[in-house]
Amino acid sequence: MKAAELSRSALIEIRAHKTRSAMTSLSLAIGIAAMLFTFSQTAGMMKRYDDALRLAGPGRLVIKSRDNYVSKGLSPGLTYQDALEIRRQYPELFMVSPENQAWGTRVRLDDFKNDGIQALGVTPEWQKRDWVYARRGRFLNQEDLDSAARVCVLVEAGRWIKKPYWAKYFPEQALTKYISRRDPLGRRMLIGEHLFTVVGVLKEPPKDRDPRWFRSGGGEGLVLVPATAFHRFLTPRYQKNPNVIHEINVDTGDAATAAAYLRRVKVLLRARHRGEEDFEIKDFREIMQSALKQMKEFIISILIIGLIAIFASGIGIMNVTLATIFSRVREIGIRRALGATRADIVWQFVSEAMLLGVLGGLAGTVLGVLGIWYLAPREERMLQISPLHVSGALLIALGTGFIFALYPAWKASRLDPVESLHYE
Repeated sequence: MKAAELSRSALIEIRAHKTRSAMTSLSLAIGIAAMLFTFSQTAGMMKRYDDALRLAGPGRLVIKSRDNYVSKGLSPGLTYQDALEIRRQYPELFMVSPENQAWGTRVRLDDFKNDGIQALGVTPEWQKRDWVYARRGRFLNQEDLDSAARVCVLVEAGRWIKKPYWAKYFPEQALTKYISRRDPLGRRMLIGEHLFTVVGVLKEPPKDRDPRWFRSGGGEGLVLVPATAFHRFLTPRYQKNPNVIHEINVDTGDAATAAAYLRRVKVLLRARHRGEEDFEIKDFREIMQSALKQMKEFIISILIIGLIAIFASGIGIMNVTLATIFSRVREIGIRRALGATRADIVWQFVSEAMLLGVLGGLAGTVLGVLGIWYLAPREERMLQISPLHVSGALLIALGTGFIFALYPAWKASRLDPVESLHYE
């Protein structure tokens, strides 16, 4: 039987049982949509991972105080002087950037008042990595750091180009709202109990196009000040040692040297902390892979749902094919009597099931694309749909129809022609 005749016969059968065919295709469409969503999200996630790692630095190390560590009283903790010593011992490092944080900082600027600002104490090296900003004014310089100058740089959070449905539950940062209304450059801002001069504003890219894996800022806004000024004016009162910092970011400049420098820095800090290992050093790639693992778990759950739906649709195709065969036993007998081979009978029913699979696959592809655009966060970097993904989804649908129709079609081909002609 020729392909054109097989297709025509399959279409006639599908038209004759529209409801049954539609219900069978619907289950397959749901499964294919889930598969397509999984393919596109996985590709987008990996691209975002590569872009973020390249931006963060290939040899990035993050040094932090160890959680729940009970000190022996010998170590002063992770300090600003530790960062200076790392830079002195290893001047070839691309970046050594100490960082301190204070959440819930009180800020006053003209009519703007807020007690939920995050203050960050940094050095000029902070701008060497994760730099995605459009700058107005200037950034902090070495002179500011050396003199503990009371100057600051404000960060204006990026907005959405295509705002996702869930973003309405997260109000815009208060500081960003103020910056959008008035130019703060050159103005005096009260941070905590001290006046700082605003020397620069950094504007983040739109959230849809922000390539960073972890976005900076939080609460009601972000303010950057020189690390030395932070220690002198913004250190929380409960903190006994004003030189203790939150973390040190190191970039060796090359992923191949990260492991070696991790060991060297660890030895250096252990000696400075008098044998106490009250700190931990992590390769930034490990931190990102931990976050990636959580995203993979979500994607796997979607994949499992899709596979279950595809399996259910396959069982449906098998049942429909069996029902079709038993309603057409006499037709099978006539075709065998007219010279049709067993292979012809097999292909007749398999082609009908494969056509159902293609229809379900096409519907699932449309459903999957709509799901990515409207149900997923509308971030362009996460919408990695390629012709290969669509082709793969359609092949899965086609294969589902083929595999699950083989057994019923084989049963049909084994029917005795004489008995089939007498079947009522």
